Amino acid sequence: MSLPGKLLFQLWHRPYGYTRDLIKDGGPQQRRLTEKGRQEMEAAAYRLPAPPSGHGKPVELHFLTGRKYWYQTAFCLWSFAAASNRTLRPVLFDDGSLSEPYIEPLARLFPALRIVTAAESLARLDEFLPESRYPSLRGRRLAYPHLKKLLDLHVGQRGYRLQMDSDLLFFRSPDCLLDWHDNPEYPLRAEDIITSYGYPLGMLAELSGFPKVPERVNAGLLGLRSEDFDWDKMEYWCRELLARKGPSYYQEQALLAMLLAGRECIVPAPSDYVILPKAPEALHCKAVMHHYVAESRRWYYQHNWRRFTAQ
Repeated sequence: MSLPGKLLFQLWHRPYGYTRDLIKDGGPQQRRLTEKGRQEMEAAAYRLPAPPSGHGKPVELHFLTGRKYWYQTAFCLWSFAAASNRTLRPVLFDDGSLSEPYIEPLARLFPALRIVTAAESLARLDEFLPESRYPSLRGRRLAYPHLKKLLDLHVGQRGYRLQMDSDLLFFRSPDCLLDWHDNPEYPLRAEDIITSYGYPLGMLAELSGFPKVPERVNAGLLGLRSEDFDWDKMEYWCRELLARKGPSYYQEQALLAMLLAGRECIVPAPSDYVILPKAPEALHCKAVMHHYVAESRRWYYQHNWRRFTAQ
């Protein structure tokens, strides 16, 4: 970046961005309350009681998690178990920071829990996705941890996997997800509020080889079959995106949009599987699920996790 560009960033874009985000968060006082609620949520995760006993076929849920997210994972799983009335068999992929103090409370809540260590994931990557052949994917994974949700969870694996981000809460039975889990036939993906890929749709369509790519793909809730990943194509796409437009925070979703191009997908109703909930729904929680991104974290940390400590 040139010197004038650096000055413009420091003197205009950075303070403007900070002020914009502060306003979205409700101002300084609300931001402090949100952080206080986050700390209380983490402390409460250690004291969560065992979830209600479930029945039927165990539901296998996959997460990438670690030190910063384990307590969110705990509440997500607990709320899913309570809402679904099913036994859970969580599979947690260590992002490199999931140590015993955070594994123990999760294992207490979910005895069928399985941990895939960072070392196991790296060994699988070295075997099936060697850096010498896939330098763009392997390099981007280190610089952009979001990519671990695709690589670590699917490289060298088989079968369909229901995976989700940790900052989700469930309030009613997720029937769409349960039906998919029990009998998967097509990929499943959440519907975002807007298309957020960081790259032009025309370029993604060109790279994918299809007339268009699906819009509004959100990576926070996915049902994918590991064998459907063409890693040679993924490497090519990753390399071309970086070469043509550079990195993007949303590159994971851009890669998913190309992967899903031309495929029939199950898309849970956005009115029930809500991303970025806003008032009054953000407090009333009438939907099946909330995904708390951006400024909606205010409702998540200050209020909604507490619903599951009062039961």
